[in-house]
Amino acid sequence: MQQLFKPAAVMLLILTSITILSFTNNGRQSTQLTKTANPKIQAAILLDVSGSMDGLIEQAKAQLWNMVNTMGKAKCDGSVSPKIEIALYEYGRSTNDIKAGYVKLINGFISDLDSLSQNLFSLKTNGGDEYCGQVIFSSLNELKWDPSPESYKVIFIAGNEDFLQGSLHYTKACTEAKNKGVIVNTIYCGDKMQGIREHWNLAGECGNGSFTNINQNAKEPEIPTPYDSIIYALNDKLNGTYIAYGYGGASYQKKQAIMDEANASMSKSAGLKRIQSKSNAAVYNNAQWDLVDAKDKGGDLALEKINKQELPDSLRNKTTEELKKIVETKSKERSAVNTEIINLNKQRDAYIAAEKAKNAANKNNAPTLETEVEKIIKEQAKRYKMKID
Repeated sequence: MQQLFKPAAVMLLILTSITILSFTNNGRQSTQLTKTANPKIQAAILLDVSGSMDGLIEQAKAQLWNMVNTMGKAKCDGSVSPKIEIALYEYGRSTNDIKAGYVKLINGFISDLDSLSQNLFSLKTNGGDEYCGQVIFSSLNELKWDPSPESYKVIFIAGNEDFLQGSLHYTKACTEAKNKGVIVNTIYCGDKMQGIREHWNLAGECGNGSFTNINQNAKEPEIPTPYDSIIYALNDKLNGTYIAYGYGGASYQKKQAIMDEANASMSKSAGLKRIQSKSNAAVYNNAQWDLVDAKDKGGDLALEKINKQELPDSLRNKTTEELKKIVETKSKERSAVNTEIINLNKQRDAYIAAEKAKNAANKNNAPTLETEVEKIIKEQAKRYKMKID
């Protein structure tokens, strides 16, 4: 019996070893895929919209593009750009659902920056109770946070009044943040010591976050440069490279123009920073309505699937091959314009830095939402091996 058993046992051992080796290799491949998958930067912006926060809302409209531009410079492993998703909440509005703690989700995590900007411009202030613990907890549970530990997940909550208002204590939100690997940063609108007295420094410890304060009514100084009008002219050329398609494509393209105007009307700086974001294909992508971005994302197959009846009138009778050539031409035009804008923005940034250095003694050092959010992102992104130049 022993002689008969040995060969069978050896064969069983060999087969088992092969199975284990195969499983191990598959496991290694799976792990490698997880490591090389593009990480994300997910940011939830929680804004107090009670009566005294008009200045905060104005700063938020303008700082969006600086935030996007800062995130857009992030690189993982030297070359990979993380996908950027931004969510928006308002809290402190008395007309919002009291059962939800006067908290309202404006938009979940999206990469559609025109819609996000439009949502910021739609915010209006109105008196109410500010339940900070509730809005943090709601954002942690309602949003689809990326499970990867390599993704930089962050909350920015800005406002004033006592942080401990409401029945949901901030420690419950802190526990949830730590479980999901989300950093919570608190930004008090007003004097720093008053912010501490009103407990805004407590939630800054959530997930190794930060506490800072800003003057919500301060404005970044406008420094005109020789490059401004050229960049605005190039933006008109850039908009001319978009080809709307699909149901609602034309309305999205109209929204793009409306938000250009809205940001430029608010301040020249805001308009220029928006154009800078638009020139970065890694952060400003409209594949859901623009044929050029759709082709970059899905290749020729994306064009072959297009319902030509949902194209502009001038393109409906084009063959697929003709359409491909038109899109390719627009793609090259966009790439060239983007390169010009990027180079001019580098010169513009250098010019502004030099002007600020000249006027350092007279510089208004009042921190704003823009300056503080940029500083925080640059520091915290390093924890996720993301380099921001």
